[in-house]
Amino acid sequence: MIVGILDWGGGNLASVERALRRVGADTVLSADPREMERADRLVFPGVGRFGDVMEGLRARGLDRLLIDAVAGARPVLGICVGLQALFEGSSESPGTAGLGLLRGRVRRFERGKVPQIGWNRVEPAGAAADGAIAPDHYYFVNSYHADPEDESVVAGWTDYHGRFASAVAWRSVLATQFHPEKSGPAGLALLRRWLGEEP
Repeated sequence: MIVGILDWGGGNLASVERALRRVGADTVLSADPREMERADRLVFPGVGRFGDVMEGLRARGLDRLLIDAVAGARPVLGICVGLQALFEGSSESPGTAGLGLLRGRVRRFERGKVPQIGWNRVEPAGAAADGAIAPDHYYFVNSYHADPEDESVVAGWTDYHGRFASAVAWRSVLATQFHPEKSGPAGLALLRRWLGEEP
């Protein structure tokens, strides 16, 4: 199995690749959609501004790669802004369209210290979690969070001065607002489950 890591021009790529290799994945890191076509699974790490991430994706044709991957039921893991980009847009970058795979928008936290930095608990949410999300503490760095129109896609909830969707699952997509690659044993276990190597 080859896991393709999308290089959209920024993000936490090296630590994501190290974590995937630690759990036994064969990885390829590339900005070339043609090279990513040979990957069995795709990882979309996003760290930075929503608008920059979307611009980087579109400039390289990686937006179409992701849309086609979901249409073809190829597993996709989104991380941080990689979750946010699945939605229609974000208040961080007004006027910049997201991938629009999921209905809803991304909004800034209105209470508490922003950004949220550190460990917080994730509780699995119903059928969408499907065993992929275990109840545990994971590592977050985020000022914005997704607000899905359809709560059936929510795979995990977290409380930060109010409940927000910290993981979503839809078709072949699993995406987390937290960083599995920075979340110690819990994060590595999540990656193993996503790879189908751990129940």
